Amino acid sequence: MRPAISPINGLLLAGDGDVEDETDCGGEWARAGMEDEDGLPSFRLLDSEDMGGSIDDVEDGGDGAESFSSSFYKSGTDWSRLRLEQEDGESKSLMFGIASANGGTSSDRKMKQTSLLHMWGLKRKEASDDSSPSLSAVKKRKEAASGETPGSSHSKRSKLFSMRTRMNNEASTTRPRACPFYKRIPGTPFTVDAFRYGSIEGCSAYFLTHFHADHYGGLSKGWSHGPIYCTPLTARLVRMCLSVNPSWIRTLEFNEERVIEGIKVTLLEANHCPGAALIHFRLSNGQCYLHTGDFRASKSMQAYPLLVKQRVNVLYLDTTYCNPKYKFPSREDVLNYVVRITKKQLMTQPRTLVVVGAYSIGKERVYLSISQALGVKIHATASRKRILQSFEWPELSNRICSNPTDTLLHVLPISSLRFESLSNYLKTYKDQYVALLAFRPTGWTFSEAVGNQLDLIRPTSKSNITIYGVPYSEHSSFTELREFVRFLRPEKIIPTVNVGNPSNREKMQSYFRQWLAER
Repeated sequence: MRPAISPINGLLLAGDGDVEDETDCGGEWARAGMEDEDGLPSFRLLDSEDMGGSIDDVEDGGDGAESFSSSFYKSGTDWSRLRLEQEDGESKSLMFGIASANGGTSSDRKMKQTSLLHMWGLKRKEASDDSSPSLSAVKKRKEAASGETPGSSHSKRSKLFSMRTRMNNEASTTRPRACPFYKRIPGTPFTVDAFRYGSIEGCSAYFLTHFHADHYGGLSKGWSHGPIYCTPLTARLVRMCLSVNPSWIRTLEFNEERVIEGIKVTLLEANHCPGAALIHFRLSNGQCYLHTGDFRASKSMQAYPLLVKQRVNVLYLDTTYCNPKYKFPSREDVLNYVVRITKKQLMTQPRTLVVVGAYSIGKERVYLSISQALGVKIHATASRKRILQSFEWPELSNRICSNPTDTLLHVLPISSLRFESLSNYLKTYKDQYVALLAFRPTGWTFSEAVGNQLDLIRPTSKSNITIYGVPYSEHSSFTELREFVRFLRPEKIIPTVNVGNPSNREKMQSYFRQWLAER
């Protein structure tokens, strides 16, 4: 199976949230249903006009049966670093349902393209001849000749096809960009989540913190650049979803120290998605580095023996929500709220279908909590069921059922939580249900006006469809980052997310200095 791109709210994203996403964030690309000779996907770029598109538009290969990879990547991924460029130049994180929530349309906002073109080492091709006609001019002439109008669906398809062709041609001639410093571990031949940069000079071991596309982007069946170190669960997903040759994969158990090329390496639970790890490196000179990957800091981490006993000299920190406005309620509080709303709805209308939006990997505790509270099964597609069973988490896998009519609780790709999609989905079960309640769990739905007072959340409703955006985050809030840094008191902190803007970097460093000065 080849690496593909995950759809998010009509966008197809390559990459958790990471920028990413890692993204950190990698690019926002759509599968074109094609792969190049190296097993990497071909891409087409989506612009703002495509943000409202349906995930059902993704090609599955033409045989009428959806492939495992297509279904898997349609579920989406942690996309926390996808940004929107506002008119005032200030970037803003894209939130699911932003159009319906804020009354605007996706076309009112433009995607910031700078990092998107770099996901797979692509660059914009500069015109070599000033006399060459611009793409815009060529597009207008083609539209005039064909009788198309700029807003027509045929015009959009032509534009996307042309864009895809151009990107494919560029991909075959462009070299991978250099690996950024914050993905290298000084004094070692190691890199972390740096697969999209190809064979990295001086790197003999590639570490993967977790299986979100913005972190594993670049891995494929043809990977041959060096050994990949990760947790057993992540290793299973790498083999199953990307078909990476097992001979390149090395598994590391949590809390077990391993010596790799003279460096002591230990993986710690990251409290992010299943299989996610913090990576602790101890060099022969006693220097210690901690790379958090993506994580949600918690009090329990302050009891990790390794972090209590050994001073961390350099901390590579997940700064997805390093902004004072993000002060999330606890995940337990959000889960209790979701259960409470679900029970209230079922008391009002027993014939309600309950839907939880989720990534391919992540948000499992949201639908598990509802399942446990109501004593019902969880319907998931065959591809999602396969993923969930690979977790070896009996509490969850034993509750999964394949027949959608056997339970009122369904899990859908978070990208499909739009009124039109949900209305069509409900019609499929019109003999069983007359209403649909959906939850979109992501930290980007957090509102300072609501804060920890979850009962102030106001859902969006249309006819018999109700959607709740709930601030269930698998990344650290600003306050949690502060407490984690104050606990570790590292000598140096290197942010790994939202680092492309000098102003953002300086602002984060000012926070770090303030935290370290506090007693």
